Amino acid sequence: MSQNGMNNYTAEDIQILDEIEAVRLRPGMYIGGTGHEGLQRLLYEIAYNSIDEAMAGFCDQIEVIIHNDNSVTVTDNGRGIPIEPIPTADITALEAVMTRLHAGAKFGGLVYNISSGLHGVGASVVNALSSWLRVEIRRQGKIYLQEYQRGIPTAKV
Repeated sequence: MSQNGMNNYTAEDIQILDEIEAVRLRPGMYIGGTGHEGLQRLLYEIAYNSIDEAMAGFCDQIEVIIHNDNSVTVTDNGRGIPIEPIPTADITALEAVMTRLHAGAKFGGLVYNISSGLHGVGASVVNALSSWLRVEIRRQGKIYLQEYQRGIPTAKV
């Protein structure tokens, strides 16, 4: 707030949050609530990505495990999120999907004709609202890992 108190509204009062901060500050905007419904929504968002791969014909096995510590593992035998850099951005496709709202391949209908979930915000919202998250991608015979804490990557892919 500006030094003049609530009576004076200036540019100093304007905050610009990055995407992860915004999700963490107002999770209800993205998952509908912070109770059981919101927690279910987080699980569904990741599972929907696997379901979308199956609906597109690229996946026929999906496994969801809820562990004793309440963490969740979702695995499938789909194509996996691309790990290459995005040609128009200084970021890998994986990191964009996991950390940027509205980053994904489900907007134009070229990769997915049908899609579930929040269309480009699901994985990044799950990541932002998770205390930790680990992504393992298997593509072209290789395994790629990236870990996050509170939505922030802890290392490069």
